Amino acid sequence: MTTHLFNPFEDRLSRDIRNDLSEGMAEAVEKGNNEKLAKIVENYRQQPLEDYYAEYLENRYDLYKQALKIIHGSIKDPIQQGLVLWNLGLFFEVHEVLEHAWYSAEGNMKLTLQALIRAAGVYIKREYGFNDSAERIADKAVPILEANRDILEAYFKVEKLTSALKNPESMPPILS
Repeated sequence: MTTHLFNPFEDRLSRDIRNDLSEGMAEAVEKGNNEKLAKIVENYRQQPLEDYYAEYLENRYDLYKQALKIIHGSIKDPIQQGLVLWNLGLFFEVHEVLEHAWYSAEGNMKLTLQALIRAAGVYIKREYGFNDSAERIADKAVPILEANRDILEAYFKVEKLTSALKNPESMPPILS
């Protein structure tokens, strides 16, 4: 008997749903308009989905609405936007939002954004049991996060994140 779980690493529809939703969310954060996101959700709602797909879709959309309520109109800084998503456990979306900022960033800010993207990637990998890969990603992120403490301390205590990344058993910390 096969257990059906939402898994974007092993299932194409899971990957498509995750990627489409997160792309719509990144655009909603960037443009302050969730019209595309709502259309993506509605399109998937019209399809006959197994329960685990539908549950993921609805859970994610609920979390997105919470995040957008906080972000829209008051938070323009991409790291702050990423932290709102982080604290809701939306690590793939952290990756998407920060990646958009990373494209135009330079110097230490570019390195810092890349390290935060990697940190989010650690928790994405851990969620699906790819612990060796998560450890390798953490090993790349931690030194950069520590080296750019001066940038990040305005947002959160760097040690809180780096110590969690170094401990494979650690839950993702709330960053504020």
